[in-house]
Amino acid sequence: MTGAAIPFYLPTVGEPEARNVAEVLRSGWLANGSRTALFEQRIAELVRAPAAVATASGTAGLYLALRALGVGPGDEVITTPVTCIASVNAVVLAGATPVLVDVTADTLNLDPAQAAAAVTPRTVAVMPVHYAGVPADLEAIATLARRNGLAVVEDAAHALGATYRGQPVGSTADLTVFSFSATKIITTGEGGMITGRPDLVGRARVLANLGADRAAVRPSATRPVSWADVVTPGLKLAMCDIAAAVGLAQLDRLAELLSRRRSIAARYTAMLADQTGLRPPAVPADTVPSWHLYTLRVEPEVLGMERDEFVLALIAAGGMAALQFKPAHHEPYLRRMFPGLAARLPVTERESRCNLSLPLYPSLPDGAVETIASAVVRVARPRQERPRPGVMQ
Repeated sequence: MTGAAIPFYLPTVGEPEARNVAEVLRSGWLANGSRTALFEQRIAELVRAPAAVATASGTAGLYLALRALGVGPGDEVITTPVTCIASVNAVVLAGATPVLVDVTADTLNLDPAQAAAAVTPRTVAVMPVHYAGVPADLEAIATLARRNGLAVVEDAAHALGATYRGQPVGSTADLTVFSFSATKIITTGEGGMITGRPDLVGRARVLANLGADRAAVRPSATRPVSWADVVTPGLKLAMCDIAAAVGLAQLDRLAELLSRRRSIAARYTAMLADQTGLRPPAVPADTVPSWHLYTLRVEPEVLGMERDEFVLALIAAGGMAALQFKPAHHEPYLRRMFPGLAARLPVTERESRCNLSLPLYPSLPDGAVETIASAVVRVARPRQERPRPGVMQ
């Protein structure tokens, strides 16, 4: 495949999503209503969770989950620096202190041993992130939580459809939060979902609706909105029916979307398996990833070039890659909060300097997959074997 640059990401949406949205627009009710309720029900069934509440974004979901648990000032939440900054922002906005611990070198997920060492009398929760859609070590994290009386809030923004030891991600934690932003496994444009314990999900629902307890009835065009008691300060963070309509259409083809992602990931791995200087993603034997991202790590000492140089060379060679998720503690506000933290996160520091993502989305053509992988192989040749500029190969 040659010609125009290959997009790093394109959404997979079409007529089913358009039809669902048109139905909502004609219904006379656009806000949180029956479509959202159905979307919640279907996600709960999919991940085998007892309850679910849809939110305006995954970030909103994380914030609401922590608030539902009562997390606030004086509390600490253990999480990972290898994540979208939303994970850490949710802790800070809840009024608590994020405690960033190192990751494992293979999956880049939270290291349970490091998390255990970080527990203090102020620790109230642990928030693993299923990085790139590869599930974290949930058994070890659950054991840590039980021993210390901690809640588990899974950041599963990348992991809809992933499984750990045969169980869907979202089925075991106190609360799990999924994201449906534009690049995720399924999308609602922006949106999220909290699954988990019914009491906690119920609290999150109240907090997402200005603190009003509307559990008994959902408003609609034919059912006038009645007064509801505001039982706690809350925000407007619920999903609307327009977004849920898109999500319902996406759910109808989730199996197809996941299958295509897994096919692309398998092709990348097959084509790059014997290439020195590159490390394809590690997948623990007891997990099935959702393959939100295909994370490739370069070894500068083997390739003779740093990661950023590799990415530029790859794009120049007709491939495509992107850098994602600067470690959270590198962000200016967290550097001010935690000066010197980098020295205590050696695995994160080392791996973040060599980490990149290859395009992986369902509408990526087979030809583009071949082009990208072939470009990776060409650029990864030992320096002495690479073609000189202007020399035809």
